[in-house]
Amino acid sequence: MKRDLNTCDCNEIHEEIVSQVKEVMPEEEMLYDLAELFKVFGDTTRIKIIYALFSNEMCVCDIANLLGMTHSAISHQLRVLKQARLVKFRKEGKVVYYSLDDSHISQIFDCGLNHIQETYKR
Repeated sequence: MKRDLNTCDCNEIHEEIVSQVKEVMPEEEMLYDLAELFKVFGDTTRIKIIYALFSNEMCVCDIANLLGMTHSAISHQLRVLKQARLVKFRKEGKVVYYSLDDSHISQIFDCGLNHIQETYKR
């Protein structure tokens, strides 16, 4: 029988380690919210919109033109991003401009992109 090299063969619980981790582990609700945030990043169209908004605030028409998609499709994705508090908007007359909600979004994005770029170099 072939053994998986990545599994532990012992049944010993390392109580001290488990206790240390339990002390610093965030509450269940916070971890759930974090998982939901990462789900929002799990869509290519939303990633493209976020990337586009790094450069400049944009209206739905601009984003739709840039990505070659319909206004309706972009509006739907922007609604998801807004609900996740990843983008914000401001109105100027009849035009609604979208931008990233804060600098944390670019930090999350950059960390992920840097990780992916590293895997391509291997």
